[in-house]
Amino acid sequence: MMGYGYGMGVGMGAFGFVWFVVFAALIVIPFWRLLPRFGIPNWVSLVAIIPLAALILLWVIAFKDKIDGGTA
Repeated sequence: MMGYGYGMGVGMGAFGFVWFVVFAALIVIPFWRLLPRFGIPNWVSLVAIIPLAALILLWVIAFKDKIDGGTA
């Protein structure tokens, strides 16, 4: 009989959630500051929590022709 244990994604509890929030903040905050400079709304940075979406946002920023506002 298989039970839910440590290796099944249930065992981390609140500690895993804290690490997720820290990781999310480390990813979202730089995107939150950078995206408006490229004419992309701040809220789009929230999708950067998903790793593939963060990679896509980096490509969009890298190949954007014009920086719309702000100073570097």
